[in-house]
Amino acid sequence: MQIKKWHLILVLFQILSCVLIAAVLFFDPSFPYRTGAEGAMVCLIAPTATAAAVITGKLGGNEASLTSYTIISNMAAAVSIPVVFPLIEGRGDATFIQQLMVISRQVFPLLIFPFFLAWGIRLFLPKLLEIILKHCGSLAFYLWGIALMVVVGQTLRSLANSDATHATIWTLAIIGLLTCCIQFAAGKIIGGCYNDRISGGQGLGQKNTVFAIWISYTYLLPVTSIAPSSYILWQNIINSWQLWHYNKKNQKNKSY
Repeated sequence: MQIKKWHLILVLFQILSCVLIAAVLFFDPSFPYRTGAEGAMVCLIAPTATAAAVITGKLGGNEASLTSYTIISNMAAAVSIPVVFPLIEGRGDATFIQQLMVISRQVFPLLIFPFFLAWGIRLFLPKLLEIILKHCGSLAFYLWGIALMVVVGQTLRSLANSDATHATIWTLAIIGLLTCCIQFAAGKIIGGCYNDRISGGQGLGQKNTVFAIWISYTYLLPVTSIAPSSYILWQNIINSWQLWHYNKKNQKNKSY
């Protein structure tokens, strides 16, 4: 779980890509594609999902390394968002420390607390750890599947009840697709340079989209949330294809 060079490169990609778009919007308030650019910002700065390690393990990647990056990614987002996003729409009147604490409350229950809980079980309750590893090895995958059904249902409901025009919805959905494909591809390329292609792709591509939607409502216009909402569908279509392809490849190898 030590920090690796690709961790730092990916987190720089996460921050700098968002800052670049923010700089354009800050210096050009009348930018004609402002809503779409804000949607891209949210999809880029959103931290890695806690479930990314589950998919990484199923694809044969390094779960421990990705867990380390997930923590780094969430910490980077917690620090960057209160600095960058209030400059765009003028929201977030609280101080940096106050906003950092608010964001930390969103991150801690889903990431930091489970991490320390797992570390504590490994250190102080080794027998319980053996039982968990023996009987609950695939439990995280099924919990991810249940959570996915709930999140997709909420996404479709929000899209159906949205007051945005069809053109705006489709534009933001396409932006969600583009940012999703770019981040998965960039993550795989960067991770591949350090023999960690699967972990790199999941680390940069699989996002905590529920948190991204919260960012949209807190700092930007509510309509911007359509981009991360669509990202939920795109990233899980990609993950489903990767799992199907990986299992098919393994079955083919076994047949030989």
